Amino acid sequence: MWKSSDSNIPQSDRSDSVHPPTPPLTEIPSTPENVPTSSRLHQASMIGKSIVIQGEIAASDPLFIYGRVEGSISAPAHRVTIGNEGIVKADIKAREIVIMGDVCGNLNCSDRVEIRRDGSLMGDLAATRIYIEDGAFLKGAIDVCGPVETDKAEIQEGPYSALEEEATPAAEPEALNSLVSSF
Repeated sequence: MWKSSDSNIPQSDRSDSVHPPTPPLTEIPSTPENVPTSSRLHQASMIGKSIVIQGEIAASDPLFIYGRVEGSISAPAHRVTIGNEGIVKADIKAREIVIMGDVCGNLNCSDRVEIRRDGSLMGDLAATRIYIEDGAFLKGAIDVCGPVETDKAEIQEGPYSALEEEATPAAEPEALNSLVSSF
């Protein structure tokens, strides 16, 4: 009774006007190489407050920790931020570290460590710059070291190496005699 009129028409003669063919997918924007660079610049990784991680974290983006991490954290070119509710029992190596929660472990920072008012650190820290707000808790050793530059190290090796050879114990009496005889 209700037969389709298309049933009498061969498959090849039917019109595709109702459902046009979908074009093939040539580009998938979710892959990192196809994402515009402006959106990649603001990319960060976050560990939420309900997440517990035990092990090693190696981050190639800025890292925000609001949960619990035990082990080690490495983000040598980026910032690691421990939020107010974050609890970290790990050694951290990063370019910049901001602590607003609790950290138990050693910090190795190539630029700056910042401990905010509600933050606490139990462990040693090594950085070129530090900032500790009033009310922050710190128990450990602090090593504020200057930035390492290879040009300065090469300069020190060149001119000073000759002076070091002259300053050997065998050369000291001769140097003293020449100084005394000049007076």
